[in-house]
Amino acid sequence: MSVKVHKTTNLYKGKIFNVVLEKVTLPNGAVKHREIVRHPGAAATVPFLDDGRVVLIKQYRHAVGDFVWEIPAGTLEPDEAPMACARRELVEETGYEAARLEKLAEILPAPGYTDEHIHIFLATGLRPAEQKLEDDEVLELQPTVLPTALAMVTQGEIRDAKTIAGLWLASLKRS
Repeated sequence: MSVKVHKTTNLYKGKIFNVVLEKVTLPNGAVKHREIVRHPGAAATVPFLDDGRVVLIKQYRHAVGDFVWEIPAGTLEPDEAPMACARRELVEETGYEAARLEKLAEILPAPGYTDEHIHIFLATGLRPAEQKLEDDEVLELQPTVLPTALAMVTQGEIRDAKTIAGLWLASLKRS
């Protein structure tokens, strides 16, 4: 059985995402209402310096009221390819550009309530570029050896889903 959407109501139209309420018939026949965050998607990079350290970002995230360890990432602009977004965000947030980007995966960070897809890339051959932080980006860079970054995940210091996925995927690729 397929899903049937009976009605979609726009609840909120924002600068980055929209929220809709949909009345649907689910594959099991149940008719339900679902609130969904419609998101344009994002791209992230796991950037490695030539010495083997991964460039982590400690960034203030108001939604959780704290600083969060992350890999560089950002929202796709209209009609922007994921790889172009990954390149742009890497330069903007870290001040590095990559000679090589390799796609590691496309993840769904919270499929229970959003259609967001995050494209994760491995970035290598880094060279300095001009960092272009936006006025709402409060962050610091912390190059870290991969085993330490992975330990930060297991110790609960890194909690961001895209960062955990990216570090794990990069560790498999680089082993």
